[in-house]
Amino acid sequence: MTTTGEEHEAAVTGPWWWVRWRSAVLDGSLALVSALECGAEGIPFARDAGLPASVGIVFGLLAGSMLLIRRRWPIAVVLVAIAITPAQMGFLMGIVGLYTLAAAELPRRIIVALAGMSLVGTMIVTFVRVRQDMARGDLTLGDWFVPFAAVTTSLGLTAPPVLLGLYVGARRRLMESLRERADSLERELQLLAERAEERAEWARNEERTRIAREMHDVVAHRVSLMVVHAAALQAVARKDPEKAVKNAALVGDMGRQALTELREMLGVLRSSEGQERRESSSVPLAAVRAAAAAAASRVAGDEGFAAEGPCLSELDELIGQSAAAGMAVDLSVEGEPRSYAAEIEQTAYRVVQEALTNVHKHAAGAKTHVRLAHRGSEIAMQVENEPPPEPASASAARLPSGGNGLLGMRERVVALGGVFVSGPTEEGGFRVSAVIPAS
Repeated sequence: MTTTGEEHEAAVTGPWWWVRWRSAVLDGSLALVSALECGAEGIPFARDAGLPASVGIVFGLLAGSMLLIRRRWPIAVVLVAIAITPAQMGFLMGIVGLYTLAAAELPRRIIVALAGMSLVGTMIVTFVRVRQDMARGDLTLGDWFVPFAAVTTSLGLTAPPVLLGLYVGARRRLMESLRERADSLERELQLLAERAEERAEWARNEERTRIAREMHDVVAHRVSLMVVHAAALQAVARKDPEKAVKNAALVGDMGRQALTELREMLGVLRSSEGQERRESSSVPLAAVRAAAAAAASRVAGDEGFAAEGPCLSELDELIGQSAAAGMAVDLSVEGEPRSYAAEIEQTAYRVVQEALTNVHKHAAGAKTHVRLAHRGSEIAMQVENEPPPEPASASAARLPSGGNGLLGMRERVVALGGVFVSGPTEEGGFRVSAVIPAS
């Protein structure tokens, strides 16, 4: 098995330039064997050279111990092995040195050059020694044996370690490449996991905001009308019992509608939450998003919910409800009415609905103008109210405000690529304008 990342770095525990202690022990053992071999071969070398045997032994021990640095300086080891080849010393050092040189990450031309020098040196030395043996009569073979022995010996001592070293080096580089690729993949997976967690958190926040906006749109308008009618009922209860009865009936109808819509919304959320817990592998809040959007878009009519949510054709009914609550409101339509995508019509309806709700809350009794313009590539709407007749009337009904109405309208319009503008007018009223692309 191979290690990756921090585990691979933690595996570097050897002394000096060795990666592991066992590598140091192996190199020390090879150096010891090579030193003993060269020391033993140094005795005949010293005898032939006319030197004391101790000089040959010391020379052999020093030369053979060069294998200790084979991983650090493989070129130096091969050069020493080539240098002592004429003395017929360092066969083990030459083989191990060529193997280490070929396995090292060195330019190919250096490996070929040194391997060629070792091959030629071994071939010359073998040729000379075999010829001398034949001249002394130690060998009685034909002349053909001299070049044959030189070539086969030099190839046998050079080619196998070089080829094996090239193979091991290529395999090592492949493993390092795979290790780096695994590390890169692990980092990418961690990054993807972090991004997925961020996207999930962002999706949860967006879902909370969307559900809050849907709940606000579903309930706020009807509850606001209920409060307005209740205030009117309190004012006329003794003076006009017939009108009080009518207002009470309207309050009851709107209250039942608001409760039904709220119960439907909560039921969808509760069932979606249970389904999400049962199916842990599903996308979080996906069922809630689809079901809650369907339930939240069903606000229309006195008999229940429209199957496809509110649309622009129901603006007359919406304005009629505001008029029944005592608001002086008129609707003007420009251009040829036509059908739009469901989300466009629902957004336009919600903008007008929320704007009328804000008039009920903050400018009760103010005259309001609703304008709808059908243009070639867009639909525009504007809700503008005049200053309220009595400044204190805005608080008479005591309607609370969460401050999210304008924010919700802006989010809806911008999500469809439209433009939303709101603010007070010079006359002291308030204007809400929105333009939504038709496609």
